[in-house]
Amino acid sequence: MLAVSHLQAVRDDRVLFSDLSFTLQAGEIVQVVGANGTGKTTLLNGLMGLASMEHGNICWAGESIGDNPLLFKQNTSFIGHLLGLKALLTPVENLQFLTQLRSQSVSLSKIEAALTKVGLAGYEDVPVSSLSAGQKRRVALARLFIERATLWVLDEPFTAIDQAGVLALEAWFAEHAQQGGMVLLTTHHIFNPDFPLRRLDLARYRPEIQ
Repeated sequence: MLAVSHLQAVRDDRVLFSDLSFTLQAGEIVQVVGANGTGKTTLLNGLMGLASMEHGNICWAGESIGDNPLLFKQNTSFIGHLLGLKALLTPVENLQFLTQLRSQSVSLSKIEAALTKVGLAGYEDVPVSSLSAGQKRRVALARLFIERATLWVLDEPFTAIDQAGVLALEAWFAEHAQQGGMVLLTTHHIFNPDFPLRRLDLARYRPEIQ
């Protein structure tokens, strides 16, 4: 459903990657890998319209996202390095605000259920400023179970997450894929060899290495 063709990214007169092409189908998990500075975050930001690409095309369901960006974003949940949370608001208030930005109407019970799923039962009304880094990331991850998007685009989702949370995240990714969803993520986390994912190595698309 997601098709990227001949993508090129340039930063500070340096080509990060060039002629990058790949597809992501329903039921797939793709891990973008590469050394620091190879453009992993730039790629995700480029997909979401937060970074410019020099060349190439990105299509969703056979249609260029440049022609219909709303269709793509309606079907995508994006969680980047910056979590987009307001420190003075509670987890419930943050999630209510973020769903309103997507023009969604979500019940309080659904938000509370999502927070329970990510291990934050009892923290619903605590200001985000009082939460740990891992708990803040869990608030952001709760969006995945509220927005119910087909495609999850996640930049380092395991950051600050404890071991129990890591296992839960892996299970959520596998479950989402089994239900026909798609996951595209960057992470330094090492998955078990039998975990169902495909790796996209950006080193292959650096011109000086080709």
